[in-house]
Amino acid sequence: MGQRLFVYGTLKRGHCREAFLQEQQFLGPAQTLPLYRMYDCGSYPGLVDRPTDGVSLQGELWEVTSECLAILDRVEELDSGLYDRHAIQLTGPVDIPVQAYFYQGVVTGLSDCGPCWVGC
Repeated sequence: MGQRLFVYGTLKRGHCREAFLQEQQFLGPAQTLPLYRMYDCGSYPGLVDRPTDGVSLQGELWEVTSECLAILDRVEELDSGLYDRHAIQLTGPVDIPVQAYFYQGVVTGLSDCGPCWVGC
């Protein structure tokens, strides 16, 4: 059994990094609780925790293998500190934990993407 991953930007179907999820299982569209914000970092979005003024974000839910997750951790630059991967809260019944990549950079001055990122 794999791990569930919420994606909201370049990894979504139809975007520039979709190939990394090609062999994984798409579970369907997903939406977060209004506890987060997404900022425009140029060619990619950055998701951050915002429990007091968050919005509900739209994305996709995937089941991925451990091997795929290790590759995605490199792609999302966890080692350099650009992103961190941890639990995210989705709407609806979710029976096992879901993770997402959270941006670790400064968002001051970046544009808010709203509920759905459409770039790439």
